[in-house]
Amino acid sequence: MKKLVVFMLTMVMVFSLTACGGSDGKSDSGSDSGTASGSDADAGSDEADESDMEYVKGKGTLVVGITDFEPMDYKGDGDEWIGFDADMAKAFAESLGVEAEFVEIDWDNKIMELDGKTIDCVWNGMTLTDEVTSSMECSNAYCNNAQVVIVPSDVADKYQDTDSLSDLSFAVEAGSAGEAAVADLDLEYTSVKAQSDALMEVAAGTSSAAVIDSLMAAAMVGEGTGYADLTYTCGLNDEEYGVGFRKGSDLAKALNDFFASAYADGSMMECAETYGVQAAIIEQ
Repeated sequence: MKKLVVFMLTMVMVFSLTACGGSDGKSDSGSDSGTASGSDADAGSDEADESDMEYVKGKGTLVVGITDFEPMDYKGDGDEWIGFDADMAKAFAESLGVEAEFVEIDWDNKIMELDGKTIDCVWNGMTLTDEVTSSMECSNAYCNNAQVVIVPSDVADKYQDTDSLSDLSFAVEAGSAGEAAVADLDLEYTSVKAQSDALMEVAAGTSSAAVIDSLMAAAMVGEGTGYADLTYTCGLNDEEYGVGFRKGSDLAKALNDFFASAYADGSMMECAETYGVQAAIIEQ
């Protein structure tokens, strides 16, 4: 009898411990992991579902990545960014109900800046190269351009075609279409931070030539400009400008619609005439 009582008490304890252990294990793992994974999934889903348009409107600013590039983006009186691209960016931002904020970037790092969300778009006379169109969501082309050779005026007659350029040392903006054009011709060059720096190199005599955008050359080189002793000679290519957003961004379509509307009502051409680029504008 005594043995039977001991046996029965032992079995009761075993069943009790088993039940308690199973209950605690289920409660701990189910409640903690369920809550955490559900929360993480919701946060991830919210972030993934937010469009670029919603992101920009939520923070109230469209951050525009630029360089100092007259007549597209440059400082006017009062330290304000002006130019054809700058003015169009302000108008587009206004159409979204946000403000345009301009940030100078290292042109060679434009894709990294965009993907890292330090900027929301690259709007700075950007050539629609294969690298750009494969890495960004781009707008329709809005402006024609070319890469042109800049040399001192007193030697310009010697450099009127690509075959005559082999003895020149070039300054070009890093990551630019100008750098690509010079590299394709296997010419000697030094990379600098901006196209304006390339002009300074030629003016200072540290480089014998530069390659920059034709629109910039028309605004900054020759008689009546800050580089009156420089001129542009031959062109190296033909190209088109576009605006770049993050890959998959819905802002690219919104900008295409804005361009079409601005072209139709004449405001795009009016802005272009202000900065002397009306002949380069592409019909939208």
